[in-house]
This record gives sequence, C-alpha cells and structure tokens, in this order.
Amino acid sequence: MIRMLLSCGLFVLVLGVVAPPARAQGGVRTGPDPSVLRDADLEKDSLHNLEVARHYFKLKKAYVAALKRCEEIDAGNPNFTRMDEVLFIAGESSLRLANSKGKQTFKGKTPEELRVDARVYLSRIVNDYPNSSFRKQAEQDLLVLGGPLAKPADGPPK
Repeated sequence: MIRMLLSCGLFVLVLGVVAPPARAQGGVRTGPDPSVLRDADLEKDSLHNLEVARHYFKLKKAYVAALKRCEEIDAGNPNFTRMDEVLFIAGESSLRLANSKGKQTFKGKTPEELRVDARVYLSRIVNDYPNSSFRKQAEQDLLVLGGPLAKPADGPPK
C-alpha cells in the first residue's frame, strides 16, 4: 500500500514539473493565418510563377515576361503568401519598361501608362505590406513617380 502511495506521489510530482511548460506552449499558432483560406495547389502554382518571374527579372532582364507572370499571380491568387514580392517585381518591371530598359519592349502601353502601373503596384506594397522587406525600395521608387497612391476605401461610400 505504501509502495502504491509513493508511486502515485511520484507521478503527481513528475506531472507537476512537466505540465507548466507544456501549458505555456498551448497558445502557439503555427502555419498561415487561419482567417485566410489558401488552396495548396494554387499556392504551389503561384510560387512556381514567382520563381520564374524572379529569374526573368534578375537574370534575363526580360521585364515583359516577369510582368506577365506577376499579373497572372495577382489575378489568380490575390491571397498569395508572397504577394509583396510579386507586386515589387511587377512594379519594378513596369518602371524599367517605361524607361526603355531590359531586353524586351512592351507593346500596347505607353511609357506613361507603364509608370502609372508601376505606381499602383508599388503603392500596394506600401499600403498593404508595412513589414515587407521590399517596402523601402518601393518608397524610394515612388518618390520619382509622385509618391504612393492613397489606400482605397474598403467599400462604396454610403
């Protein structure tokens, strides 16, 4: 009987030592924000398009191709986890095309229209992604373009 009582006492003592650290970890969230539902296949496809756009942008100086990939991601997956980088590449590509840089020429838009597009993309980084690593460069580029555009209202005026 005494042996059983000692075993139970030892068990309670061990449980008392282990339980507080386990309870302290109870509030930790892992993974993406649960309020935003993401399709795993769409995320994978968007990540592939981003990698290709990054390659076109950095290595090939093919700004038209990079811009088209980014526009595809923006249209098809607006909740993409790396949207700030997508917007940055799209904005920088538009800006460089407006300045006639790169190996491709953009047909269908004037340099002024491309500057307006660049301003829209870069303003979205400043307004929607305040902690983005691309924000500082976006703000510098926006100084040349007339500053960031105001963040649009959430809904129609009442």
